[in-house]
Amino acid sequence: MNKELFKDYVPEILIYDEAVDGSGEYKVRDKHLNTKADLLEKIRKAKAAAKGNKTVFRQNIRTENEAK
Repeated sequence: MNKELFKDYVPEILIYDEAVDGSGEYKVRDKHLNTKADLLEKIRKAKAAAKGNKTVFRQNIRTENEAK
């Protein structure tokens, strides 16, 4: 039965057009994501360089003098 339904079927050849199909958007998105990753890496390195070898230690909050 299936062969009878599709015996006259001729597949249509579609021509890909990037301007019409709009699939170039992924390129723009990838470019933005790569730029964002690069900038975040630069910021991370700049913060590490500005901090140098300083480490800040916070002391525990003393609670023995609080009124209960």
